[in-house]
Amino acid sequence: MKFLVEDKVFETLDTVCFAVVIAHGIDNTVQNLKVQKLLEENMLLCQSSLEGVNVKEIESVLCYREAFRKLNVNPNKYMCSIEALLTRISKGKGMPNINTAVDLGNAVSLKYKIPIGAHDIDTMNGEMTLRFSEEQDFFLPFGSTEIESVDKNEIVYATGNSVRTRRWTWRQSEEGKITTQSKNIFFPIDGFSDTNMDNMLSAQKELGNMLKYELGCNVSIGWVDAKNKSFSINAI
Repeated sequence: MKFLVEDKVFETLDTVCFAVVIAHGIDNTVQNLKVQKLLEENMLLCQSSLEGVNVKEIESVLCYREAFRKLNVNPNKYMCSIEALLTRISKGKGMPNINTAVDLGNAVSLKYKIPIGAHDIDTMNGEMTLRFSEEQDFFLPFGSTEIESVDKNEIVYATGNSVRTRRWTWRQSEEGKITTQSKNIFFPIDGFSDTNMDNMLSAQKELGNMLKYELGCNVSIGWVDAKNKSFSINAI
């Protein structure tokens, strides 16, 4: 099983790249105080740094807004996940504790102001691919029981025809969401080689170390770009 990125994605976004973290054997049923503390600290630091700031105009958000425009996605209507997260924090709405794996991903995402997804590997139907949509694709919105169709030529994370994230990093699906029962998780960190690659690598390292040393997972890390378009997400 692999994570694959379609050629057309790189033709549209020539500097896009992906830091990958794979966690196997996580016990996500147990609360972790260190993770909760990290999320709280990073949330407060982020909130302080965003006082009086227009989130849409900060460098770590602008690169995604520009990419969305290249993908014919209106970034005002469909915010990149990191812009939505930072906007929430800037309004003082805080971050709820969801479960250890999700909280850790959010904590690292806030620290480096970079989008980090999380997908349950055991729910995948073959490869996980970042590609442009196909006619048979479908999407089950988070928290919903009603299937949505997907727009033509929309960039999606998908396994088979099950779309797991619409509009690249906009919204994840109910299918493949991380629960307390999730044991094997694929974390993609999406960014750009000419803008925020250093933050991507730092986020990858911190996330991987926390998963390995604090949560006792088997961890593998990888890198996907125009020269290396896939990475194995098989069990270690």
